[in-house]
Amino acid sequence: MTDHDQTGTPSDAAPLDTIVIGGGISGLTTAWGLARAGKRIALIEAAPRAGGVIGTLREDGWQTETGPNTLMVKAPLYALLADLGLTEEAILADQRAARRYVVSQGQMVALPSGPVSALTSPLMRPVWPWLLREPWIAPAKGEETVAGFVSRRLGPAMLRSFVDPFVSGIFGGDPARLSVQAAFPRLAALESGHGSILRGALAKMVTKPAPSPFPRPPKGWRSVIASFPKGLQTLPERLADRLADHAEVMLDTPVSRIARVGDLWQVEAKGQIREARQLVLAVPAKAAAALLEPLDAEIAALLNQIVYAPMASLALGFAPGTVAHPLDAFGVLLPRPEGRRTLGALFPSTLFAGRAPEGGKLISAFIGGRLDPGAVTLSDDELTGIAMRELGDLLGLSAPPVWRHVRRWPEAIPQYEIGHLDRIAAIAAREELMPGLTLTGNWRGGISMTDCVTNGLTLAAQLAERP
Repeated sequence: MTDHDQTGTPSDAAPLDTIVIGGGISGLTTAWGLARAGKRIALIEAAPRAGGVIGTLREDGWQTETGPNTLMVKAPLYALLADLGLTEEAILADQRAARRYVVSQGQMVALPSGPVSALTSPLMRPVWPWLLREPWIAPAKGEETVAGFVSRRLGPAMLRSFVDPFVSGIFGGDPARLSVQAAFPRLAALESGHGSILRGALAKMVTKPAPSPFPRPPKGWRSVIASFPKGLQTLPERLADRLADHAEVMLDTPVSRIARVGDLWQVEAKGQIREARQLVLAVPAKAAAALLEPLDAEIAALLNQIVYAPMASLALGFAPGTVAHPLDAFGVLLPRPEGRRTLGALFPSTLFAGRAPEGGKLISAFIGGRLDPGAVTLSDDELTGIAMRELGDLLGLSAPPVWRHVRRWPEAIPQYEIGHLDRIAAIAAREELMPGLTLTGNWRGGISMTDCVTNGLTLAAQLAERP
């Protein structure tokens, strides 16, 4: 790029160490880690608030999440909560969250939660013969779909009753397209490293865990589900507030152009140009592609190939006495072979206090995904009708909801499908050709909030070590 290409006004401020574009959880945690390391940082976010897809709605006594619904606490996330002073504010899910239901032959059946229930569960009866022979099934060669991997090693019943609904609930994805190596690398590693899932699992039980830069959470905080009294939006709000004490936080500031000039990266936003030695793009794949296309059409094309599954989420509030089921679980998953469009439902008023008025019940349903992309084009009434028909008999819904909120996400969840790892490797190779540039987000390294926190803090530590 040459000087005459500039359209903004250069800032008089000295170049920063790092500019982070994107104020979702990936960008926030990366910027926080760098600021805590003493680096001079600016975080730029196009939206008027930080948090990206994370959002909490409070209305008429109901409280619902408009994006991700819960946090799974792992060591990096606990370290972040402690650093932000949020461990005292966090609330842990009700113990009933340990139970999960899945629909089988039109009935809700509790998933096995341990060895004893696995022995007696009707869902496991057709699976046991496969489990007994699993250690002697030869490993496959090359990349494999989730459906192919599970069917080959654990049988069609495991795929239908356990994996298909799990994949739909987590990824909104198609197990016949998702790559097991990309979407579930730990599961694939059990086979590649030990020749068997069961042998690998047993080996892990007796193997000392690899050292972690994050201290182990205290007892009672390990692998628990958490939120906050005012919802998950508390986390990005606290991050943005605390980050503003150490760095520039620029909200409602869309970036129009990035460029590499000499040894610095230039970022133009609202007619002003800021410079930094390092640039982090913590945005969705297509947003990163749009910014990078003038600099490298090849990396932009690779980013645009990443597919996102659409999703409609419905928060349905029911009056006292209109839900017969006790909702005594985290939620229910609906396998595709059951012939229902609803992928699953969570029971927020069971998980956490303060999600519904006294006696009310809040149910969050999800419709759409990779196999039903047209669902997001349906009206609120059409989506509500589907949820009522498909959950009504299961949960004993005797009246329509007295409150609802519908949110559509045309590109909700990145799909780690066959070829994803090769694509990420090609993107990484193009990154190397642009010194100081790093791309991050839930399209690489894991889709959950916990994954994004882990990746953000890890990336910050790596960038802080660069000269």
